[in-house]
Amino acid sequence: MEGAKVQPLISFVVPVFNEEMNIEPFYQAVSAAIAPLEDRYRFEFVFTDNHSADATFLLLGALAQRDSRVSVYRFSRNFGYQRSIMTGYARARGDAAIQLDVDLQDPPELVGRFLEEWERGADVVYGVRVKRQESWFINVQRGIFYRMIDLLSEDKIPVDAGDFRLISRRVIDLLKTYEDAQPYLRGTIATLGFTQVGIPYSRNARERGESKFSFSKLISLALDGILNHSTVPLRLSTYFGLTVSFLTLLSIGGYIAAKFITGATWPAGFATLAALILASLSINAMLLGIIGEYLGRMYRQVKKQPLTIIENAVIGSGVDAGGDDQR
Repeated sequence: MEGAKVQPLISFVVPVFNEEMNIEPFYQAVSAAIAPLEDRYRFEFVFTDNHSADATFLLLGALAQRDSRVSVYRFSRNFGYQRSIMTGYARARGDAAIQLDVDLQDPPELVGRFLEEWERGADVVYGVRVKRQESWFINVQRGIFYRMIDLLSEDKIPVDAGDFRLISRRVIDLLKTYEDAQPYLRGTIATLGFTQVGIPYSRNARERGESKFSFSKLISLALDGILNHSTVPLRLSTYFGLTVSFLTLLSIGGYIAAKFITGATWPAGFATLAALILASLSINAMLLGIIGEYLGRMYRQVKKQPLTIIENAVIGSGVDAGGDDQR
């Protein structure tokens, strides 16, 4: 007699930081969304806590005691959003993993659609934000950010796609082989290839708590996206330097020609000279800054430090705790 078919295991990867007000509403909303799917799939929750200062970890620990599908990993400090997601992927046991933010801005009701595309053969299914319940200023910022990343990247990166995605087990296993000190998962996953499908949706407004992405963090994320997936800034620096050099040579040639042809003389121009010197210094500073950003990332990469360090963990039944850090 043929044995019963084992249901695929789906992992929810959930990064959290100071989200005590959202833990229970998130768990209830996701549980309700996956209830009609439990006859076909098994589920687990992998929470990664970026060293929250509130009761987030205590609430997650209590949740893990109630539901054996829940595992919680608390970091020794705040390692950042992208590293938190990457650690969640590394700890996920599922045949596929779905990343969800605990603020419920990305609707859990789309999980069924994601799984349908995965069953059809897609290795990556990502949400495309066609509408956001956010201020126009934030929408403009994000729109510029995504298009700048796509313009400067040497690989095609989906526009208006965030980290709300499903990835298959083979994509998870590939990501675990990467040793990136500053991962930018949207770009990395986009460059892996395979069958990738985008699903449009309207992003909800955050109802509880505050966003952890300040303007400075968005700028930092933009730099990671550009510098991790493109050498275009370096190439633009080279072209810019060559252009300035060419214009300088033309100016020198024109000055010499005017001197010999017309015999013209000009009074010493202190202001002009000072402006040129300041312009030269600013150009050099800008170009050195771009080079420095790349060198800084190379420095962090060669140090080979752990991606995250797990300070404490509450492991669901049957889940292997593994080691103490993620490389």
